[in-house]
Amino acid sequence: MTDKLPPNLLKLFAPRPPLPYYPPLDKDPQKRVGCIVTGIASYVPELRNHDPDYVPWKSLAEKRKEKAEMKRKKAEEDLQKALAEYDPEKDANITGDPFNTLFVTHLSPELTESDLQKEFEIRLIRDENGKSRCYAFIEFEREKDMPAYKDADGLKILGRRILVDVERARTVKGWKPRRLGGGLGGREQKPSRSSSSHRDRGYHDRGYSRHGSYNRRDDERRKSRMRSRSRSPRGYRDRGGGGGDRYRGRDRSRERGGRRY
Repeated sequence: MTDKLPPNLLKLFAPRPPLPYYPPLDKDPQKRVGCIVTGIASYVPELRNHDPDYVPWKSLAEKRKEKAEMKRKKAEEDLQKALAEYDPEKDANITGDPFNTLFVTHLSPELTESDLQKEFEIRLIRDENGKSRCYAFIEFEREKDMPAYKDADGLKILGRRILVDVERARTVKGWKPRRLGGGLGGREQKPSRSSSSHRDRGYHDRGYSRHGSYNRRDDERRKSRMRSRSRSPRGYRDRGGGGGDRYRGRDRSRERGGRRY
């Protein structure tokens, strides 16, 4: 039937050109040659004549563990060396009477002696490179003036609240600074979001605000909720409430087979 079609329609039934030939990327499966497996008898002499100085290679985890152990040992050695050399009585930078000296910490790194001299007469502690260690010592003229340091506790200087304490290096026997494993405090850990939410919830339940202040309105609201919970519907029906009798009467009318008029 296709030979009866006109030329313009015969073009639609013309065969497509053949696919171009490309050489195969792999070998013929019938001509493939796999791996040739041989015995290990030729390696037996190597077992008898092995190298006694051979050092086996280490994995990445073993290298990391060994590096961490070396770092820990070095830190321990440095700590023991610093403890042996630590003697505040022979420190040339420490002057004055220790019982008249005040310790001030939590200072701003940008704070200088001139900034702190507006509040105290001080000596700011710096490292070998001249960078502030964020604490200082203040010497009073008389020992009885030392109790005045309590008024300076929590004082804000350059946006940071400072902490004050007595000098303990020369007044407390066996005292060690924090860098040598001693000290009194440390860095404050920020509470997690979940723990803070539970803590705030407990404060609100007891009538306290988030900042710890007492809130009478929250306390009264909590007490009113407790009173409303005690007035349960079950107890109301047991005391002869109208709702329970109405529902019981409706059930009885259904059992008798009709509606009351």
